[in-house]
Amino acid sequence: MPAPHETSHSVDPFRAVQNAAGFAARAHRNQFRNDEKTPYVAHVFRVAMTVRHVFGCEDPTAITAALLHDTIEDTTTDYEDIAVRFGSEVASMVAALTKNMALPKESRETEYEQRLAAADWRVRLIKLADTYDNLIDSSSGHQPKSDGESKHIKRCRVAMALVGADAAARPVAARAVAIVQSEIDRTNK
Repeated sequence: MPAPHETSHSVDPFRAVQNAAGFAARAHRNQFRNDEKTPYVAHVFRVAMTVRHVFGCEDPTAITAALLHDTIEDTTTDYEDIAVRFGSEVASMVAALTKNMALPKESRETEYEQRLAAADWRVRLIKLADTYDNLIDSSSGHQPKSDGESKHIKRCRVAMALVGADAAARPVAARAVAIVQSEIDRTNK
């Protein structure tokens, strides 16, 4: 464990993944998914597991950022909290995954997609894992079934288009897009 003045980015990157799991659990401790039964942190753990085990990305920085992807947007955590504990690279990735709630709703999504398009490729992969997990969660009975499936499929398609730009150069991106497309096809049956 680092001394109080050290940051997690000065230790083994896999220790940062472990520290991020604990940090995310504490940050999201009083939050629940839409079913009001599932602890919200289950979502961030599944997103990180999707990045690593489903998509096959072994990058510890990407896995750390996946665990923290909703902390700035959905908790009292800010960029500095993450930068101090996990380094500026992880903090920048999490910030890129955070919607700017100060913008009007009409322009918020456009600005967010532009930011994702300009971000590190791993940010787009995490976003695809996020939308994929929401799609699976909505079709598994854990989320209320209104018009949610079509909303989640649309979000997956946007994320797939963003990751698709990385597919030629990055096999993990091509694999991720194919996996999500397969799930969309299964869900639409």
